[in-house]
Amino acid sequence: MILNELPGAELILPGLNDLHSGKRNTVGALLIAIAATRLSEAGLDFPKDHLAIEPELTLYEHLQDERDDAYSYYNGLLNRLNSFCNALELLQNCALV
Repeated sequence: MILNELPGAELILPGLNDLHSGKRNTVGALLIAIAATRLSEAGLDFPKDHLAIEPELTLYEHLQDERDDAYSYYNGLLNRLNSFCNALELLQNCALV
């Protein structure tokens, strides 16, 4: 699969690297944790033992510490995550045909 061409890959791919390095509280790693079941079912391989507990809250708190527009940025990140998941699922479904 050519993951770097999917929408949202700029967030998810660094998150995969972070999880493989044992980092679980980066933006990308938290996004993966939020959609872990969906991503795993779509064929994405990542270490599940490094996922953050309550990733939604952790991500939002992280953004509040760094940004004035945390709420809108958080929603934007979730939209990019959803786009990545949709595209990955579409690729998987096309591969099965």
